[in-house]
Amino acid sequence: MLKRKHYLALGAVVLAALLIFSLPQRATSRLKLAVSSLFLPLFGLLHTAQQLPVAAADTVMPRSALLREIGELRRQNERLNIQLQQAAATAQENDQLRALLGWQRQTPWRLKLANVVMRDPANWWRTVQIDLGSRDGVRENLPVLTTDGLVGRVTSVGLTRSQVVLLGDPYCRVSALVENPAHDVGIITASGPLDTSLVELTYLSGNAVLKPGQNVVTSGEGGIYPRGIPIGQIVDSQTVEYGLYTEARVKLSANLGALEQVWVLFP
Repeated sequence: MLKRKHYLALGAVVLAALLIFSLPQRATSRLKLAVSSLFLPLFGLLHTAQQLPVAAADTVMPRSALLREIGELRRQNERLNIQLQQAAATAQENDQLRALLGWQRQTPWRLKLANVVMRDPANWWRTVQIDLGSRDGVRENLPVLTTDGLVGRVTSVGLTRSQVVLLGDPYCRVSALVENPAHDVGIITASGPLDTSLVELTYLSGNAVLKPGQNVVTSGEGGIYPRGIPIGQIVDSQTVEYGLYTEARVKLSANLGALEQVWVLFP
């Protein structure tokens, strides 16, 4: 039975082939076109399926390259930000130096710039060390100041470093003058430990008329500090010892707690 079906199918195929070959050429062409149009979508689908892995690979590769490029751009952005910060810091430092040098040209004294390299760990705000020494011409008792005002004086000198005692220390007493009509003169002495920006101005005349905000400068007496170096401003005052003399608190012009660079004044 099975063989009979095979024979019938084979006969049908042979008969179809004979019919196709016996058809006119125009009819044969139309038949070929119909058959090809029937199977063409299947061939296209097979080709598309074969191309899918290649297209997927092409899609993955550009994505990974794009991620690498994004990472590199981020690193470049970080480097540029760091360089920008460094440039801003350098520009600020240059502006500070220009201001300092301009201030130096305006003063009548001979000055030399020094960096603060160390503070006294036991009493950090009363003494500092600077990177100038005897080889730079520094010697004891030279005044030290900033563009804001007086800082202190040199107390000891090494070859490359010197120690500076600051205002408010018991060993840094300064003759000071109040810029008021009477030009009252007193002595800057030690200050309390609570506020390092304040010092005491004592031994003023009992009749001194002091007002908050009046400027206090060096008087030039004593042979160490030239006259006219800013010290600070009057905060308040009171008479002591039954009115024999007046004491005042002075707000220092220079910030002694944030010293980075100072000027050593040479005669």
